[in-house]
Amino acid sequence: MPWIFLTFAGLLEIVWAVALKQSHGFTRLTPSLVMVTAMAASLALLALAMRSLPLGTAYMIWTGIGAVGAFICGVLLFGEAVTGLRIAAATLIVAGMIMMKIA
Repeated sequence: MPWIFLTFAGLLEIVWAVALKQSHGFTRLTPSLVMVTAMAASLALLALAMRSLPLGTAYMIWTGIGAVGAFICGVLLFGEAVTGLRIAAATLIVAGMIMMKIA
C-alpha cells in the first residue's frame, strides 16, 4: 500500500502544480481551490507512505513524479518548449527515481 499511496501522492502533486499555473497567481477561484485540495491530499498520502518507506526514497519519488509530470503537462497543456536538454533532464530524474527504488 505505501507505494500506491506514494504514486497517487505524486500524481496529485502534478494536479496541484497545473492548477497553480491555471490560477494565475490565485486570481481565479476554481483552480485555486483545486490546487489547495490536491496539495492537501498529496501531502496526506505522502505522510501515509512515509509510515513504511524511508524518508529519502519517498520524498525523491514524490518530487520526481511531480517534476517530470509537471514538465510533461507543461509541454502538452501550455505549449512549453521541448528541447534535447529538457528531455535529458527529465530522463535523469526518472533514472534517479529508478535507482532510488532499487537501492
